[in-house]
Amino acid sequence: MRSANWKDYELIDTSEGERLERWGNIILIRPDPQIIWNTPEKNPLWKKAHARYHRSSSGGGKWEQYRKIPDVWQISYRNIVFRIKPMGFKHTGVFPEQAANWDFVDGVIKKSHKQLNVLNLFAYTGGATLACLNAGAKVCHVDASKGMVQWAKENADVSGLSDRPVRWIVDDCIKFVQREKRRGNKYDGIIMDPPSYGRGPGGEVWKLEEQLYSLVQLCSEVLSDDARFFILNSYTTGLSPAVMEYLLGTVLIPKFGGNVTSDEIGLRVTDTGLVLPCGSTALWTR
Repeated sequence: MRSANWKDYELIDTSEGERLERWGNIILIRPDPQIIWNTPEKNPLWKKAHARYHRSSSGGGKWEQYRKIPDVWQISYRNIVFRIKPMGFKHTGVFPEQAANWDFVDGVIKKSHKQLNVLNLFAYTGGATLACLNAGAKVCHVDASKGMVQWAKENADVSGLSDRPVRWIVDDCIKFVQREKRRGNKYDGIIMDPPSYGRGPGGEVWKLEEQLYSLVQLCSEVLSDDARFFILNSYTTGLSPAVMEYLLGTVLIPKFGGNVTSDEIGLRVTDTGLVLPCGSTALWTR
């Protein structure tokens, strides 16, 4: 799965563990462990980047600026606007490959006969939330990081979507869904992109492969009888698309029927025409 609709983002080239990327008019070089090839760096932008993120052998890393860049700048995807800034651990606030999932929810929501109520868990800076709001859905946006929820609100504001029906929730996602189940609240669509590792409210460490089945089971309890979709996304290398597809199928199809598909999500590299895999997505649809 990949989106061909980006104009403000471009994956220009890849080599020696790094991506050469354009974010608006800013050129960044960021590390990517999947880039195991050492192809010639022929594009002149390799030598003209604004900044490069260097990993540290002791963990983490830092940005090195070659040319001055703004503290924050904006890029757009269709009608959605994102505030971009270089952060720790190489991130910028947007995972551009997720546009494939944004396109999917846009289509499902616009074809629905009613206004869908969508739950977005581990919602980060709100890409999927904004896509759902823009398509006409109601959204409950949940993330444990107050800073990420605030960033998502700012993205909604600059996108002209802050007046849409959305709840911004700072909470542990599992605890929140457990409470929604007790309250009897239901959702017509669920989106989740859980981290590979996490800590529970009591500081306990959990590993996604060990907790994912029970998490999907829990979320199935807050799906409405007329639910339309469930998106499970993962960047965990141990979870193949087929495994995620099987997991969703075992939980959702006996309850709701429908179909499950899965695929890698990726970004097309301009200079080669090839696709860089960036994660996995499984989709249940009615």
